[in-house]
Amino acid sequence: MIRIENLTFRYKKKAIFSDFSMNLSEGKIYGLLGKNGAGKSTLLYLMTGLLQPQKGKIYFKGKNVSKRYPSTLQDIFIVSEEFSLPNIPLQRYIKLNSPFYPNFSNEQLVENLKHFELDSIKDINLGALSMGQKKKVFMSFALASNTSLLIMDEPTNGLDIPGKSQFKKFIASNMTDERSVIISTHQVQDVEKLIEHIIILENNKTLLNASADDICDKLYFATGVRDVKEEDALYISPSIQGYNALLMNKDNNESLLNLETLFNATLSNSERITSLFHLNNNSNI
Repeated sequence: MIRIENLTFRYKKKAIFSDFSMNLSEGKIYGLLGKNGAGKSTLLYLMTGLLQPQKGKIYFKGKNVSKRYPSTLQDIFIVSEEFSLPNIPLQRYIKLNSPFYPNFSNEQLVENLKHFELDSIKDINLGALSMGQKKKVFMSFALASNTSLLIMDEPTNGLDIPGKSQFKKFIASNMTDERSVIISTHQVQDVEKLIEHIIILENNKTLLNASADDICDKLYFATGVRDVKEEDALYISPSIQGYNALLMNKDNNESLLNLETLFNATLSNSERITSLFHLNNNSNI
């Protein structure tokens, strides 16, 4: 669905990408992880054509996103970390914005709002909502647009605990084989049961680019253990119940993906983790 070829991008005082390439497939939920400044948000804006690369190209369904063709824009939706909604009734907002998305479903929007336990469309005025409620409405609209690509930057920021639980059900119920979702977040515990493919960026490199299944096949996530030997672990950290550790899965045991442990392990033991998944890091980001 997305093909990134030899991408180069820099701000005035900082180079972010240099000769960077990557492919993303349809029908998957991607998790894009990295510390602040790793280039996550920049990459998302480049994917949507909101930023223009100095060199290289990004293709969405075979079309260069930098050209911002109407047929491309109507099939991509981005929920930015920071956004604003006008002080108007939701019905008015729908009337103004839904025509830009040919596959928009008003019925689906109603169902999405129900996921977040919000009032009916006719009773919602955007200006009267809290920030968390605005995010729920905006994400509900985004899913109802039925674009092939949905990008979310820190989607659970501002959501209360019930809202975060509803978010996971909300995304899962709206997935299809034709749609891809990219979630960039630091709140990894909010999304780790959703993510099907993990990409970790850091220090001008792609440290990890692998499916959750492949990761769990090769690595074993031990949670709250007391008898793990530090020399046997790729990564180990103390927890209330003992230790959380990442080990080689030599015995083909099953374990639950722990994104926080994986992220910290990848940063602290990047060469070992990267080599496990045969990732070529000769090209800098």
